[in-house]
Amino acid sequence: MQGLIVENISNLYRVKTKDAIYETTARGKFKKDEITPVVGDIVDITVTDEREKKAVIEKIYERKVYIKRPKLANITQIIFVVSSKDPKPDLLMLDKQLAFAEFVGVNSVIVLNKTDLDKQQEFENVEQIYSKIGYKVLLTDAKQRKGMDELKEILKNNVNAFSGNSGVGKSTLINGIFNRDMTQEGEISKKNRRGKNTTTAIKLYEIDENTYIADTPGFSTFDISEIESKALFHYFKEFKQYEENCEFIGCTHIKEENCGIKKAVENGEIDKARYERFCKIYQELKEKEERKW
Repeated sequence: MQGLIVENISNLYRVKTKDAIYETTARGKFKKDEITPVVGDIVDITVTDEREKKAVIEKIYERKVYIKRPKLANITQIIFVVSSKDPKPDLLMLDKQLAFAEFVGVNSVIVLNKTDLDKQQEFENVEQIYSKIGYKVLLTDAKQRKGMDELKEILKNNVNAFSGNSGVGKSTLINGIFNRDMTQEGEISKKNRRGKNTTTAIKLYEIDENTYIADTPGFSTFDISEIESKALFHYFKEFKQYEENCEFIGCTHIKEENCGIKKAVENGEIDKARYERFCKIYQELKEKEERKW
């Protein structure tokens, strides 16, 4: 019987089949092969107790996408939730995550949440930057249900992961999509204006047939070190068209003269602040690579 892993707590996996949800364990052979089932995996199971809905995972199908942290397989779309205010937008984190989504080949959607709190309308600048690059940007106020219908439409026929720092409103958005309390909502600490992470387990919620969303632990330790520093520019998609204007083959687009990407920044064709964040991420990756040796 084939199914989808929709939840993982310790070594137990909840698997949704066509007709039921089974609580399963994994065969020991997976441990021997150093494979661990994860949420989003398509699996074959053998039922051991139909009345109690117990089963064993026999086979894990090949993954189209695999993300190590948080452990997720076969997602097709990541919804990057950024708070317009409280906490302030973390665009460095957003750019890291967008680069990683490009790297693994997953569609990206940016949600600017809590727009009602941004009295200076600074979120409009963020919307403009990323829309110009070609990303879909939604403006939402989850508590007032602003933008929720459009978000629901974008989620259809996808296995969606919600990503973003703690406190940006991921759980509130998910509750808003279902019109009920699906996840424990977190409160922003008024003392330090940072989010308190409330989500501890990865879980897929079914919206309708073929449409799921994953609520995942906070991404404050988001790691993109799988990307090589020299390849990073490939995943800043607005850079690609200017690479051919670089004088040097293997240009890092950091210190070189006559760099097509740097010229595009000077000419206002690439957002300067985003380019500066690219440089910062490049440096972080470079330092990690050097520490390995």
